[in-house]
Amino acid sequence: MHVSWDTVKQIDQRALAARLGPMEAADLSGVRRIAIDEFAIHKGQTYASLVVDVDTKRVLWVARGRDAGALDGFFAALGPQGCAHLEAVVLDLAIPFVKAVRTHCPQAAIVYDLFHALQRYTAQVLDRVRMDEANRLARPERHQLRHHAERVRRHLTGKGVRWLLLRDRANLRSSAERVRLQELLAANHALFVVYVLKEDLRQLWRYRYPAAARRAWHSWYARACESGIPAIVRFANRLALAADYIINHARYPLHTSLLEGINNKIKVMKRMAYGYRDDAYFFLKIRAAFPGIPR
Repeated sequence: MHVSWDTVKQIDQRALAARLGPMEAADLSGVRRIAIDEFAIHKGQTYASLVVDVDTKRVLWVARGRDAGALDGFFAALGPQGCAHLEAVVLDLAIPFVKAVRTHCPQAAIVYDLFHALQRYTAQVLDRVRMDEANRLARPERHQLRHHAERVRRHLTGKGVRWLLLRDRANLRSSAERVRLQELLAANHALFVVYVLKEDLRQLWRYRYPAAARRAWHSWYARACESGIPAIVRFANRLALAADYIINHARYPLHTSLLEGINNKIKVMKRMAYGYRDDAYFFLKIRAAFPGIPR
């Protein structure tokens, strides 16, 4: 049509704004369960916060920043009555998000997501212990143990080992993988403890009765502290602060896989556009891409 890129963008932005309307004026009357997460807008630690209706899969709010202030507009649009009716919020326990929910909707159950818990366990425990054990085996206490230590060290640092330890045991694809995992765990006691506690940690999100979930949590926490492995003890003590949020999953079995899918699509949108310089336009495109399904 022989028009410039800027003109096309302005036409599209006006059309989207007219169709979607301002976020503050959206109908939020039926919102009961939400998911909150962040995503990168640009490189260099520039983030935006995202709120999604879990039941309809509709993007309700997008705002620059990942602090409590980024959600103030959403809770203002939700209003006192809407905040009072909010039942559950699933998130990754970012402190500003927890603070915002506790301030505006103190009655809502905060649900800690399994994916983020395992992600932190991997970074703070599994990777740490695996590297510590590999470094220790690089300096065997006795010369005659050097050959054995080097063989075990190769087991710990070999290709695909991290993936093997992360994968759910039930999802191992071949008998060769199961045998390799068994050999790996048999070769190092600390790694065996870390792996068993990781699998048991996953089980905490499979309970559907809060009382049973709480008993399972206390059992897991006690075994983690008794392990004597510093990385596990530190992680368990941090996780204890979120114990109630884990147990809430038994009442509200929510997760952030929906948000992960939305974040992946947002990345594709950015890649196709080679980035967005206009936040307002970018956020309109996100809302248009996820209008939700009828209740």
